[in-house]
Amino acid sequence: MILETRFGPAWAAIDPDGGLAAFGFGVPNGRERGYSAEVARQVEAYCDGSRTQFELSLTPVGTPFQKLVWAELCRIPFGATISYAELALRVGRPGAARAVGRANATNPLALIVPCHRVIGSAGALTGYAYGIGLKHTLIEWEGLRIRSSCTIP
Repeated sequence: MILETRFGPAWAAIDPDGGLAAFGFGVPNGRERGYSAEVARQVEAYCDGSRTQFELSLTPVGTPFQKLVWAELCRIPFGATISYAELALRVGRPGAARAVGRANATNPLALIVPCHRVIGSAGALTGYAYGIGLKHTLIEWEGLRIRSSCTIP
C-alpha cells in the first residue's frame, strides 16, 4: 500500500488478517502489500493534525526483546524525546543502551511505533532509517500536537 503524506511518500505492509506489519517512508522496495482503508485514514488524520493517537492492529515480527523495546517506544509522550540510555532503563536493562538502540533501529513500524522520539544522551539527533532530516521534521511536527500511543502484542 502506497500513501502520500505531509512527510513524503510512505508505504505499508498489511498482513492477510488486516494487521499492520510494517510502515516506512520513501520509495517502496517490495515490502509494501495489501490495502487497509483504516491505516490510510489514520495516517492521513495524523498528518493533518486531527489524530493524535493511532488505533490500529499492529503485527510486527520481532524477538521478545525487540517487542519489549517497541512497546516502550509507544509510551514516550507525543512531542517528547528520551535518550537511548533512558529507554534502556525503562525496559529494565540499564547499561544496554546499544542493544536498545539496535532494537529501535529494527522497528518495522516507523511513525506508528515512534522510534524517532529517541535521541542521543547529549540531545543530538542520532540515527534514523529515513534520515536525520525526517527525524527532525517528525519531532518538530509532534511538538505541535499533544499525545500518541500504540500497542505491540
